[in-house]
Parts: sequence; structure tokens; C-alpha cells
Amino acid sequence: MYNRVILMGRLTRDPELKTTQSGISMCRFSIAVDRYSKGDEKKADFIDCTAWRQTAEFVCKYFSKGKEIIVQGEMQSRKWQDKDGNNRISWEIQNAHAEFCGGKGDNTA
Repeated sequence: MYNRVILMGRLTRDPELKTTQSGISMCRFSIAVDRYSKGDEKKADFIDCTAWRQTAEFVCKYFSKGKEIIVQGEMQSRKWQDKDGNNRISWEIQNAHAEFCGGKGDNTA
């Protein structure tokens, strides 16, 4: 079996760098990914992503809201209960890698 996702999109908000209790860097962010439906109508899907260690530091240092990014990682589901006791499921990309895309002026430090 193989679980690998590669997406290109724009960050929907600034990523925030956090550190776990064991000292590991991580950040969560989401990206808007375009898709086309009937009649070439453009729509967007909003995908949550999590980056760890050096990748988290890289994303937080060089990317901000609206910047294009390519993320590669594994699709992972998370099951939880909301405040009303309803079972929910959410999907996210656990990043193994992130990189620049777009124009040269699009991602500057």
C-alpha cells in the first residue's frame, strides 16, 4: 500500500511555529487548492496540513498567508467527538516535505 499526496495551493493563514513538550517544532496551516467542476467553474478545497521539525521551521520562516506552496506527505484521518457528542472525522496532510512554487517574488524572506 502507498499513501503519498502532493498538492499545490496557497496558504489561507500565516503558519505558527509551536514546540511540543519534548522540544519538537511543529506548525499547522491550511492551503486552498483549486479544482474545476462542470463548465470549468473554479472551486477550492481547503486542506489542513501539519509540518514537523525542520520542515515546520522552514514553512514558518518563508511562507505567509496567500503564498503558494507545494506540500508532500501522507493523508491521515483523525476521529473525534464534537461538543454535542457527534462522531466526526477530519483529514489532513502530515507533511514530510514543503517547497516553493510560483514566481520569484512570491516567496521571499
